[in-house]
Amino acid sequence: MADALPAATELRVRRATAELEVDFTDGATVRLPAEFLRVESPSAEVQGHGPNDRKLVSGKRGVSIVAVEPVGHYAVRIRFSDGHDSGIFSWALLRQLGQEQTARWHDYLNRLAAAGRDR
Repeated sequence: MADALPAATELRVRRATAELEVDFTDGATVRLPAEFLRVESPSAEVQGHGPNDRKLVSGKRGVSIVAVEPVGHYAVRIRFSDGHDSGIFSWALLRQLGQEQTARWHDYLNRLAAAGRDR
């Protein structure tokens, strides 16, 4: 299928920098900080149960990745040092987070500031 989204070919947890590095079948590589992945988790705990129910997660500056576990051939579950592990990160989501990282991170920081909360 020519229109298929790229799949992940390799994942590396960079403990020294608290990042997940993901290589894709089309040759792209993304580096995603653990804190960014934690606050963007696709779990209901973060995303809520509807489009206007998204939660603002704060206080995750020092979070790290404890483990990355495969979910079928399409995703991974990431276990974070704060105990969060309920989000399933599909290859498509990881790729999207890589492409939108700068904009999403600025939006997150703005929402934190507006709420008077800290990373």
